[in-house]
Amino acid sequence: MGRKIAVISALQEELSEILQLMPDEQRVPIGGRTFWQGHLQDHDVVAVLSGIGKVAAATTTAVLLERFEPEMVIVTGVAGGLSMDASVGDIVVGTGFSQHDMDASPLFQRWEMPGYGRSRFDADPVLVQVLQEAAKDAVTWLPKLLDAQTMTELGLHRPHVHQGDIITGDRFISTAADSNALRAAFPEAWAVDMETAAVAQVCHDHGIPFGAVRVVSDRADEEAHVDFQHFLNQVARHYSARIVRKALNLL
Repeated sequence: MGRKIAVISALQEELSEILQLMPDEQRVPIGGRTFWQGHLQDHDVVAVLSGIGKVAAATTTAVLLERFEPEMVIVTGVAGGLSMDASVGDIVVGTGFSQHDMDASPLFQRWEMPGYGRSRFDADPVLVQVLQEAAKDAVTWLPKLLDAQTMTELGLHRPHVHQGDIITGDRFISTAADSNALRAAFPEAWAVDMETAAVAQVCHDHGIPFGAVRVVSDRADEEAHVDFQHFLNQVARHYSARIVRKALNLL
């Protein structure tokens, strides 16, 4: 007996590849979003495009949980590599999520979420393990998808899978100065994006297990805007579909 699982993507390219795995998907428009219901790996699946940014991600997740009542939520997509050990093509399986632009001081400690007494939301440990195995499969499979020349052109050498924190903010990080500042403030963070921590907060509010996996598309520096779209089209959209299919097979 399968489960009811929700998959959230931030970008259309990622979502399109996942929908191709769901031949019976049905379109359900709600609140300016389109939700897709179907089946994948014997599970009932709801897939949705969140849009970019924390507000878009939070509103999408709230509607998703209220209307479709999934048993768990998975976010997949791309992110900027923050750790010095995170290279383009690596995959980060999130273990904790914080908002790097949250600052209600002096009323609260910097980065603390008002009303929560915390600055970090944890990933579901079962989903962490499942996504870890799915990500390992994806990095092994990638050289079979791309030839050696394409791997070299994209700067992909030997992609690795990492577990660690992912931080979120309403800003595309595209300078070395900004990434250095975030690295100093969040030494445990492996990647930075614009949606994940917002989704984690809404899932926390509803008591729904949550997991996230992000593919490093750029180094969050001056070349980020150049690398991002190219990597998304050539690699990340295929990665996302492979990871989701494998993860659902393991659940």
